[in-house]
Amino acid sequence: MGVAKTQSNRASLDKQPHEVASMFDGVARRYDLTNTVISGGQDRYWRWATRRALAPRPGERLLDLAAGTGVSTLELRKSGAWCLAADFSQGMLAAGRFRRVPMVAADAMALPFADDSFDAVTISFGLRNIVDSDLALREMLRVTKPGGRLVVCEFSTPVVPMFRTAYMEYLMKTLPKVARAVSSNPDAYVYLAESIRAWPNQRQLAMRIAANGWSSVKWRNLTGGVVALHRAYKLG
Repeated sequence: MGVAKTQSNRASLDKQPHEVASMFDGVARRYDLTNTVISGGQDRYWRWATRRALAPRPGERLLDLAAGTGVSTLELRKSGAWCLAADFSQGMLAAGRFRRVPMVAADAMALPFADDSFDAVTISFGLRNIVDSDLALREMLRVTKPGGRLVVCEFSTPVVPMFRTAYMEYLMKTLPKVARAVSSNPDAYVYLAESIRAWPNQRQLAMRIAANGWSSVKWRNLTGGVVALHRAYKLG
């Protein structure tokens, strides 16, 4: 990220992979609890909506990227599909071992899977933390079977101006204070807030997904645009 480390245990927006991985290792212990608190419990709804958008079916093979401790993978597994959790933070994977879902350490920019391996791929709140998100989108396309699908669940831009202003105020001022009370590494949430502000809006992300080979890209706003689900297909 330009510099090897910032003064606190957080990554910078340049997103050097080792810094981001180290940061997530540092928040792993209380990551799920912190997410529930700072989202006001909306994280459960977002996971449910992601599963509905992906529409997995029994017998399918699903790749859940940036799966962290595997809580999102558990939600996907309710469909009866075979689901693999992948993350590049060893600390996050270790914190979720008790969930007993298949897990693998993997770099989204160089996935350790053969071409056309999965019926569907999803990534939740992780695409913006990858140093080269375009390369990651192409890797997701490579490992997806022809006719397969992608769902990206990511923080986005609230669509109502007054709400957007209040939300950005919350991100930069209130979120770090809440994180200090519940997170094992509150400084990391300053980076997370900054990365959300710097991320493309709904239309811009849709264009980026399409530019990297995905077809029929559409999005749906959740919680007023705080989060957006982008769905796309790999042409068969």
